[in-house]
Amino acid sequence: MGAYGLRCRPILTLAPISVLIALAVGGTMGLVAGYFGGLIDEVMMRVLDALISFPQILLYLVIIAALGASATNVVIAITIAGAPGIARLVRGLTLDIKTRDYIAAAQTRGESAWYIMFVEILPNARGPIIIDAMLRMGYAVFSIGTLGFLGLGLPPPSPDWGSIVQAGRSSIQGGKPWEALFASIAIAMVVVGLNLIADGLSEESTRYR
Repeated sequence: MGAYGLRCRPILTLAPISVLIALAVGGTMGLVAGYFGGLIDEVMMRVLDALISFPQILLYLVIIAALGASATNVVIAITIAGAPGIARLVRGLTLDIKTRDYIAAAQTRGESAWYIMFVEILPNARGPIIIDAMLRMGYAVFSIGTLGFLGLGLPPPSPDWGSIVQAGRSSIQGGKPWEALFASIAIAMVVVGLNLIADGLSEESTRYR
C-alpha cells in the first residue's frame, strides 16, 4: 500500500502546478486583453483562438512529441493547452468589471493600469476563476493519466496512474485486473471529487446573489 501510495504523488503534484502556472499565464493575458482592448485584445485573442481550435489531446501529443516525455514537459503541455481558456474567461470578466464605478474612481485617482488590473479587477473576479480552476484541476489529472497511458507521461522510475493502467492491461485477460482497476478508480475519484468541489463552490457563490 505504501509503494502504491507513492505512485500517486506525481499526478497529484503536477496537476496543481500545471493549473497554477496556466492561471498565472492565462489570467495575465486575459487581464491585459480585456483592460486595454483594441489591437492588443485583437492580436492576443486571435492567437489564443488558434490554440483553442486544436483538440487538447492532439496539442498534448504534439508538445510532448516535440519536447520529450518528462514532468516538466507535461506541465508545459497542460499549461499551453489550458491558458487560452483561462485567458478568455478572465477577459470576459475584465470587460464587465472595468465598467464599474470603482474602476473609474481608481483611474481618476491616477492609479496605474497594473494596479487596477491586479488590485481592483482580479480580486473581484476571483469567484468564477477559482471555480474554473477546480474544474481544470480535474481535467489536468485526467490529462496526465491519459498521457501516461499513451506512454507520453512521466518516464520511469516515476510512474503515474496512467502508466499503471497501461502496465496492468496485460494482466486483465489473465484474471488479475486489480492493478489497472485500482489506478482507474483512483483517477476517477479524484476527477469526480474535484468536480463536486467546483459545483459546491459554484452553488455557494450564487446563493446570496
